[in-house]
Amino acid sequence: MSENTEIKPFRIAVDQADLDDLKDRIGRTRWPRDPGAGWSRGVPLDYLKGLAEYWADGFDWRAQERELNAFPQFTTEIDGQRIHFLHVRSPEPDALPLVLTHGWPSSPFEFREVIAALTDPRAHGGDPADAFHVVVPSLPGYGFSTPVQGPGWGNLFRIGQAWVTLMDRLGYERFAVHGTDAGAGVAGILSMLAAHRVVGVHLTGTGAGMPFGPAVELDGLSEQDRERGERFNRFQADGLGYLHAQATRPQTLAYSLNDSPTGQLAWIVEKFAEWTDPAAALPEDAVDRDHLLALVSLFWFTESGASSAHATYEGMEAWRQLTQAAGGGWGGEPPMAPPRGIAVFAADTTIRGLQEQDGPLEHWAEYDRGGHFPAMEVPELLTADLCAFLRKHR
Repeated sequence: MSENTEIKPFRIAVDQADLDDLKDRIGRTRWPRDPGAGWSRGVPLDYLKGLAEYWADGFDWRAQERELNAFPQFTTEIDGQRIHFLHVRSPEPDALPLVLTHGWPSSPFEFREVIAALTDPRAHGGDPADAFHVVVPSLPGYGFSTPVQGPGWGNLFRIGQAWVTLMDRLGYERFAVHGTDAGAGVAGILSMLAAHRVVGVHLTGTGAGMPFGPAVELDGLSEQDRERGERFNRFQADGLGYLHAQATRPQTLAYSLNDSPTGQLAWIVEKFAEWTDPAAALPEDAVDRDHLLALVSLFWFTESGASSAHATYEGMEAWRQLTQAAGGGWGGEPPMAPPRGIAVFAADTTIRGLQEQDGPLEHWAEYDRGGHFPAMEVPELLTADLCAFLRKHR
Protein backbone atom coordinates (compact mmCIF):
# COMPACT_ATOMS: atom_id res chain seq x y z
CA MET A 1 0.00 0.00 0.00
CA SER A 2 1.40 3.38 -0.96
CA GLU A 3 1.91 5.99 1.74
CA ASN A 4 -0.56 8.83 2.09
CA THR A 5 1.51 11.92 1.30
CA GLU A 6 -1.31 14.40 1.90
CA ILE A 7 -0.62 17.45 4.06
CA LYS A 8 -3.64 18.18 6.25
CA PRO A 9 -4.43 21.36 8.22
CA PHE A 10 -4.43 20.82 11.99
CA ARG A 11 -5.85 22.70 14.98
CA ILE A 12 -5.42 21.92 18.66
CA ALA A 13 -8.75 21.11 20.30
CA VAL A 14 -8.46 19.51 23.72
CA ASP A 15 -11.72 17.99 24.95
CA GLN A 16 -13.29 19.67 27.96
CA ALA A 17 -13.45 16.26 29.61
CA ASP A 18 -9.65 16.08 29.46
CA LEU A 19 -9.36 19.52 31.08
CA ASP A 20 -11.78 18.48 33.84
CA ASP A 21 -9.85 15.25 34.37
CA LEU A 22 -6.57 17.15 34.65
CA LYS A 23 -7.96 19.47 37.32
CA ASP A 24 -9.45 16.54 39.22
CA ARG A 25 -6.19 14.58 39.17
CA ILE A 26 -4.17 17.56 40.39
CA GLY A 27 -6.64 18.05 43.25
CA ARG A 28 -6.24 14.42 44.29
CA THR A 29 -2.43 14.42 44.31
CA ARG A 30 -1.00 12.41 47.20
CA TRP A 31 1.88 14.67 48.15
CA PRO A 32 5.09 13.19 49.59
CA ARG A 33 6.86 14.51 52.66
CA ASP A 34 9.54 17.12 52.01
CA PRO A 35 12.94 16.62 53.71
CA GLY A 36 13.51 20.38 53.63
CA ALA A 37 16.58 20.11 51.39
CA GLY A 38 15.57 22.86 48.94
CA TRP A 39 16.30 22.01 45.32
CA SER A 40 19.23 19.69 46.13
CA ARG A 41 17.04 16.55 46.02
CA GLY A 42 14.65 17.72 43.30
CA VAL A 43 11.68 20.07 43.16
CA PRO A 44 10.71 21.33 46.65
CA LEU A 45 7.20 20.48 47.88
CA ASP A 46 6.01 24.03 48.57
CA TYR A 47 7.13 25.23 45.14
CA LEU A 48 5.49 22.40 43.24
CA LYS A 49 2.29 22.63 45.26
CA GLY A 50 1.95 26.30 44.40
CA LEU A 51 2.64 25.71 40.71
CA ALA A 52 0.22 22.78 40.56
CA GLU A 53 -2.51 24.81 42.24
CA TYR A 54 -2.05 27.56 39.67
CA TRP A 55 -2.09 24.97 36.87
CA ALA A 56 -5.44 23.68 38.13
CA ASP A 57 -7.16 26.95 39.06
CA GLY A 58 -5.34 29.93 37.52
CA PHE A 59 -3.82 28.77 34.26
CA ASP A 60 -6.03 29.31 31.20
CA TRP A 61 -5.44 26.47 28.75
CA ARG A 62 -8.05 27.77 26.32
CA ALA A 63 -6.20 31.09 26.04
CA GLN A 64 -2.97 29.19 25.31
CA GLU A 65 -4.78 26.96 22.83
CA ARG A 66 -6.02 30.02 20.93
CA GLU A 67 -2.54 31.51 20.90
CA LEU A 68 -0.95 28.30 19.65
CA ASN A 69 -3.63 27.87 16.99
CA ALA A 70 -2.68 31.26 15.58
CA PHE A 71 0.27 29.43 13.98
CA PRO A 72 -0.57 27.48 10.80
CA GLN A 73 -0.27 23.80 11.72
CA PHE A 74 -0.39 20.65 9.64
CA THR A 75 0.09 16.90 9.78
CA THR A 76 1.42 14.46 7.24
CA GLU A 77 2.28 10.77 7.29
CA ILE A 78 5.93 9.84 6.78
CA ASP A 79 7.06 6.21 6.92
CA GLY A 80 3.79 5.33 8.62
CA GLN A 81 4.13 7.97 11.34
CA ARG A 82 2.00 11.08 11.79
CA ILE A 83 4.24 14.14 11.81
CA HIS A 84 2.81 17.40 13.16
CA PHE A 85 4.47 20.65 12.17
CA LEU A 86 4.11 24.40 12.04
CA HIS A 87 4.63 26.00 8.63
CA VAL A 88 4.74 29.78 8.62
CA ARG A 89 5.55 31.36 5.29
CA SER A 90 7.15 34.75 5.10
CA PRO A 91 5.52 37.62 3.17
CA GLU A 92 8.96 38.17 1.60
CA PRO A 93 9.13 36.22 -1.70
CA ASP A 94 12.87 35.54 -1.44
CA ALA A 95 12.76 34.21 2.12
CA LEU A 96 15.01 31.26 2.95
CA PRO A 97 13.31 28.08 4.23
CA LEU A 98 14.45 27.25 7.78
CA VAL A 99 13.77 24.06 9.77
CA LEU A 100 13.70 24.53 13.56
CA THR A 101 13.92 21.34 15.63
CA HIS A 102 13.26 21.25 19.37
CA GLY A 103 14.65 18.81 21.93
CA TRP A 104 13.54 17.28 25.23
CA PRO A 105 11.48 18.30 27.14
CA SER A 106 9.90 20.59 24.59
CA SER A 107 7.70 21.06 21.54
CA PRO A 108 7.60 23.23 18.40
CA PHE A 109 5.96 25.93 20.48
CA GLU A 110 9.29 26.50 22.21
CA PHE A 111 9.90 28.74 19.18
CA ARG A 112 6.65 30.73 19.41
CA GLU A 113 8.47 33.95 20.41
CA VAL A 114 10.91 33.90 17.47
CA ILE A 115 8.66 32.89 14.57
CA ALA A 116 7.16 36.31 13.87
CA ALA A 117 10.52 38.10 13.77
CA LEU A 118 12.06 35.36 11.62
CA THR A 119 9.24 35.26 9.08
CA ASP A 120 8.49 38.99 8.92
CA PRO A 121 11.54 40.99 10.02
CA ARG A 122 10.25 44.07 8.17
CA ALA A 123 7.36 44.30 10.66
CA HIS A 124 9.70 43.89 13.63
CA GLY A 125 12.34 46.48 12.85
CA GLY A 126 14.62 44.10 10.99
CA ASP A 127 15.95 43.71 7.48
CA PRO A 128 13.46 42.01 5.11
CA ALA A 129 16.45 40.36 3.44
CA ASP A 130 16.77 38.23 6.61
CA ALA A 131 13.31 36.67 6.24
CA PHE A 132 12.65 32.93 6.54
CA HIS A 133 9.88 30.52 5.68
CA VAL A 134 9.78 28.60 8.97
CA VAL A 135 9.03 24.87 9.35
CA VAL A 136 8.87 23.52 12.92
CA PRO A 137 8.12 19.79 13.25
CA SER A 138 7.20 17.91 16.41
CA LEU A 139 9.68 15.13 17.04
CA PRO A 140 8.02 11.70 16.82
CA GLY A 141 6.70 10.84 20.26
CA TYR A 142 6.27 14.49 21.21
CA GLY A 143 3.12 16.59 21.16
CA PHE A 144 0.90 15.83 18.21
CA SER A 145 3.43 13.61 16.42
CA THR A 146 1.78 10.87 18.46
CA PRO A 147 0.91 8.10 18.94
CA VAL A 148 4.16 6.50 17.81
CA GLN A 149 3.62 3.79 15.23
CA GLY A 150 6.14 1.17 16.28
CA PRO A 151 9.71 1.24 17.57
CA GLY A 152 12.63 3.04 15.97
CA TRP A 153 11.40 6.63 15.89
CA GLY A 154 13.88 7.72 18.55
CA ASN A 155 16.69 7.16 16.07
CA LEU A 156 17.83 10.64 14.99
CA PHE A 157 18.88 9.36 11.56
CA ARG A 158 15.34 8.20 10.89
CA ILE A 159 14.03 11.57 12.06
CA GLY A 160 16.48 13.37 9.81
CA GLN A 161 15.29 11.33 6.84
CA ALA A 162 11.70 12.22 7.72
CA TRP A 163 12.58 15.93 7.79
CA VAL A 164 14.10 15.64 4.30
CA THR A 165 10.87 14.03 3.12
CA LEU A 166 8.86 16.79 4.77
CA MET A 167 10.85 19.51 3.01
CA ASP A 168 10.37 17.65 -0.28
CA ARG A 169 6.60 17.67 0.22
CA LEU A 170 6.65 21.38 1.01
CA GLY A 171 8.60 22.05 -2.18
CA TYR A 172 11.76 23.39 -0.54
CA GLU A 173 14.95 22.38 -2.35
CA ARG A 174 17.42 24.56 -0.40
CA PHE A 175 17.02 25.22 3.31
CA ALA A 176 18.83 26.07 6.53
CA VAL A 177 18.51 24.10 9.76
CA HIS A 178 18.58 25.01 13.43
CA GLY A 179 18.38 22.57 16.31
CA THR A 180 18.69 22.56 20.06
CA ASP A 181 19.31 19.67 22.47
CA ALA A 182 18.28 16.47 20.62
CA GLY A 183 17.21 18.75 17.78
CA ALA A 184 20.86 19.76 17.41
CA GLY A 185 21.61 16.12 16.70
CA VAL A 186 18.87 16.05 14.05
CA ALA A 187 20.28 19.24 12.52
CA GLY A 188 23.75 17.71 12.32
CA ILE A 189 22.36 14.57 10.70
CA LEU A 190 20.51 16.68 8.12
CA SER A 191 23.87 18.18 7.18
CA MET A 192 24.99 14.65 6.25
CA LEU A 193 21.78 13.34 4.68
CA ALA A 194 21.17 16.44 2.55
CA ALA A 195 24.55 18.18 2.47
CA HIS A 196 23.92 19.49 -1.05
CA ARG A 197 20.62 21.08 0.04
CA VAL A 198 21.38 22.42 3.53
CA VAL A 199 22.91 25.89 3.25
CA GLY A 200 23.86 26.20 6.92
CA VAL A 201 23.53 24.44 10.28
CA HIS A 202 22.92 26.52 13.42
CA LEU A 203 23.04 24.86 16.83
CA THR A 204 22.24 25.69 20.45
CA GLY A 205 21.87 23.51 23.54
CA THR A 206 24.99 21.51 22.73
CA GLY A 207 27.23 20.21 25.51
CA ALA A 208 30.89 19.86 26.30
CA GLY A 209 30.58 16.12 25.71
CA MET A 210 28.10 13.27 25.51
CA PRO A 211 26.37 12.63 28.85
CA PHE A 212 27.39 8.95 28.92
CA GLY A 213 30.84 9.63 27.53
CA PRO A 214 34.04 10.49 29.40
CA ALA A 215 34.35 13.54 31.63
CA VAL A 216 35.81 16.66 30.06
CA GLU A 217 39.57 16.93 30.43
CA LEU A 218 40.13 20.34 32.03
CA ASP A 219 43.89 20.75 31.58
CA GLY A 220 44.78 23.26 28.93
CA LEU A 221 41.38 24.92 28.75
CA SER A 222 40.88 28.66 29.02
CA GLU A 223 39.39 29.98 32.25
CA GLN A 224 35.93 30.30 30.70
CA ASP A 225 36.07 26.89 29.01
CA ARG A 226 37.36 25.33 32.21
CA GLU A 227 34.34 26.69 34.07
CA ARG A 228 32.05 25.20 31.42
CA GLY A 229 33.89 21.91 31.58
CA GLU A 230 33.56 21.82 35.35
CA ARG A 231 29.83 22.45 35.06
CA PHE A 232 29.51 19.66 32.52
CA ASN A 233 31.42 17.26 34.76
CA ARG A 234 29.17 18.17 37.72
CA PHE A 235 26.17 17.52 35.49
CA GLN A 236 27.57 14.10 34.57
CA ALA A 237 28.08 13.25 38.23
CA ASP A 238 24.86 14.68 39.67
CA GLY A 239 22.39 15.59 36.92
CA LEU A 240 21.84 12.47 34.86
CA GLY A 241 19.16 10.72 36.89
CA TYR A 242 16.43 11.67 34.41
CA LEU A 243 18.49 10.49 31.44
CA HIS A 244 19.50 7.18 33.01
CA ALA A 245 15.83 6.46 33.75
CA GLN A 246 14.61 7.37 30.27
CA ALA A 247 17.55 5.72 28.50
CA THR A 248 17.29 2.41 30.37
CA ARG A 249 13.79 1.87 31.81
CA PRO A 250 11.36 4.13 29.92
CA GLN A 251 8.37 1.86 30.34
CA THR A 252 8.72 1.75 34.14
CA LEU A 253 8.84 5.55 34.20
CA ALA A 254 5.96 5.77 31.72
CA TYR A 255 3.34 4.62 34.23
CA SER A 256 3.98 7.59 36.51
CA LEU A 257 4.25 10.17 33.73
CA ASN A 258 1.08 8.94 32.06
CA ASP A 259 -1.01 8.74 35.26
CA SER A 260 0.09 11.69 37.40
CA PRO A 261 0.02 15.26 36.04
CA THR A 262 1.88 16.39 39.15
CA GLY A 263 4.59 13.84 38.41
CA GLN A 264 4.81 15.02 34.80
CA LEU A 265 4.96 18.63 36.00
CA ALA A 266 7.85 17.90 38.39
CA TRP A 267 9.73 15.89 35.75
CA ILE A 268 9.80 18.85 33.36
CA VAL A 269 9.97 21.77 35.80
CA GLU A 270 13.14 20.41 37.39
CA LYS A 271 14.91 20.70 34.03
CA PHE A 272 13.78 24.30 33.62
CA ALA A 273 15.11 25.03 37.10
CA GLU A 274 18.48 23.44 36.35
CA TRP A 275 19.04 24.33 32.70
CA THR A 276 17.83 27.92 32.32
CA ASP A 277 19.83 31.13 32.92
CA PRO A 278 21.85 30.75 36.15
CA ALA A 279 20.73 34.25 37.18
CA ALA A 280 17.10 33.05 37.36
CA ALA A 281 16.15 31.89 40.86
CA LEU A 282 13.05 30.01 39.69
CA PRO A 283 11.90 28.63 36.32
CA GLU A 284 9.31 31.38 35.88
CA ASP A 285 12.08 33.95 36.32
CA ALA A 286 13.64 32.57 33.13
CA VAL A 287 10.57 31.73 31.02
CA ASP A 288 6.94 32.82 30.98
CA ARG A 289 5.04 30.72 33.53
CA ASP A 290 2.02 30.23 31.28
CA HIS A 291 4.25 29.16 28.40
CA LEU A 292 5.94 26.64 30.67
CA LEU A 293 2.61 25.23 31.80
CA ALA A 294 1.36 25.13 28.20
CA LEU A 295 4.37 22.94 27.41
CA VAL A 296 3.65 20.61 30.35
CA SER A 297 -0.03 20.53 29.34
CA LEU A 298 0.90 19.44 25.82
CA PHE A 299 2.94 16.58 27.27
CA TRP A 300 -0.01 15.62 29.47
CA PHE A 301 -2.81 15.84 26.89
CA THR A 302 -0.85 13.95 24.22
CA GLU A 303 0.59 11.36 26.66
CA SER A 304 4.03 12.18 25.30
CA GLY A 305 5.83 11.96 28.63
CA ALA A 306 5.89 8.20 28.08
CA SER A 307 6.55 8.22 24.33
CA SER A 308 9.32 10.84 24.59
CA ALA A 309 10.99 8.69 27.26
CA HIS A 310 10.95 5.77 24.82
CA ALA A 311 12.35 8.09 22.13
CA THR A 312 15.23 8.91 24.50
CA TYR A 313 15.85 5.19 25.04
CA GLU A 314 15.96 4.50 21.31
CA GLY A 315 18.10 7.54 20.59
CA MET A 316 20.69 6.56 23.17
CA GLU A 317 20.72 2.96 21.91
CA ALA A 318 21.37 4.22 18.38
CA TRP A 319 24.15 6.49 19.67
CA ARG A 320 25.84 3.61 21.52
CA GLN A 321 25.73 1.42 18.42
CA LEU A 322 27.12 4.20 16.25
CA THR A 323 29.99 5.04 18.59
CA GLN A 324 30.89 1.36 18.97
CA ALA A 325 30.93 0.93 15.20
CA ALA A 326 33.08 4.05 14.83
CA GLY A 327 35.52 2.99 17.54
CA GLY A 328 34.25 5.51 20.07
CA GLY A 329 33.81 8.48 17.72
CA TRP A 330 31.40 9.75 15.13
CA GLY A 331 33.58 8.63 12.26
CA GLY A 332 34.84 12.05 11.15
CA GLU A 333 33.38 15.01 9.36
CA PRO A 334 30.87 14.16 6.62
CA PRO A 335 31.88 15.11 3.08
CA MET A 336 30.57 18.40 1.71
CA ALA A 337 29.59 19.49 5.21
CA PRO A 338 27.56 22.73 5.13
CA PRO A 339 28.74 25.76 7.13
CA ARG A 340 28.15 25.35 10.85
CA GLY A 341 27.47 27.92 13.57
CA ILE A 342 26.92 27.64 17.31
CA ALA A 343 25.40 30.08 19.79
CA VAL A 344 26.36 29.56 23.44
CA PHE A 345 24.20 30.95 26.22
CA ALA A 346 24.95 31.52 29.89
CA ALA A 347 23.86 28.09 31.15
CA ASP A 348 25.50 26.11 28.33
CA THR A 349 28.59 23.95 28.68
CA THR A 350 29.65 24.11 25.02
CA ILE A 351 33.41 24.36 24.43
CA ARG A 352 34.59 25.53 21.04
CA GLY A 353 37.68 23.36 20.78
CA LEU A 354 35.65 20.23 21.45
CA GLN A 355 32.97 21.21 18.95
CA GLU A 356 35.64 21.79 16.31
CA GLN A 357 36.58 18.12 16.55
CA ASP A 358 33.41 17.50 14.53
CA GLY A 359 34.53 19.90 11.82
CA PRO A 360 35.26 23.61 11.40
CA LEU A 361 32.98 26.28 12.79
CA GLU A 362 32.20 29.28 10.65
CA HIS A 363 30.22 31.08 13.34
CA TRP A 364 30.64 31.16 17.12
CA ALA A 365 28.76 33.50 19.45
CA GLU A 366 28.69 33.65 23.25
CA TYR A 367 26.05 35.38 25.37
CA ASP A 368 25.96 36.17 29.08
CA ARG A 369 22.20 35.57 29.30
CA GLY A 370 19.89 32.68 28.59
CA GLY A 371 20.23 28.95 28.89
CA HIS A 372 19.09 25.68 27.38
CA PHE A 373 15.84 27.15 26.01
CA PRO A 374 17.01 30.38 24.34
CA ALA A 375 13.92 30.69 22.13
CA MET A 376 11.86 30.96 25.32
CA GLU A 377 14.39 32.82 27.48
CA VAL A 378 16.11 35.28 25.14
CA PRO A 379 14.24 35.11 21.80
CA GLU A 380 15.71 38.38 20.56
CA LEU A 381 19.28 37.05 20.95
CA LEU A 382 18.52 33.79 19.19
CA THR A 383 16.74 35.58 16.32
CA ALA A 384 19.64 37.98 15.81
CA ASP A 385 22.19 35.16 15.92
CA LEU A 386 20.34 33.06 13.36
CA CYS A 387 20.09 36.03 11.01
CA ALA A 388 23.75 36.95 11.46
CA PHE A 389 24.97 33.44 10.68
CA LEU A 390 22.69 32.70 7.74
CA ARG A 391 22.86 36.13 6.09
CA LYS A 392 25.77 35.07 3.90
CA HIS A 393 24.27 31.71 2.90
CA ARG A 394 21.05 32.71 1.16
